[in-house]
Amino acid sequence: MDLGVVIYIFRTSVFQVIMLAMPVLLIGMLVGLIISIIQATTSLQEQTLSFVPKIVAILTTLIFLGPWMMSSLSEFTKNMILMIPQVAR
Repeated sequence: MDLGVVIYIFRTSVFQVIMLAMPVLLIGMLVGLIISIIQATTSLQEQTLSFVPKIVAILTTLIFLGPWMMSSLSEFTKNMILMIPQVAR
């Protein structure tokens, strides 16, 4: 197995993980920031208040971006399966 192939597999794997996780994490972070700003301005310091909006926002993001995420992951998996002969050398 060539070192270049290993580096390519590692690089594409990390890039794929980042691309799939980024939208969900950004939405969760954005909703958390908005809720914390609202809590700070209203002096409402309930810790569990931010969980429900975050869960709803993340689930909504997964509903809308789920097909894209699944097709991207299946394309990545197909490419990795097609690379098996190169790795097996």
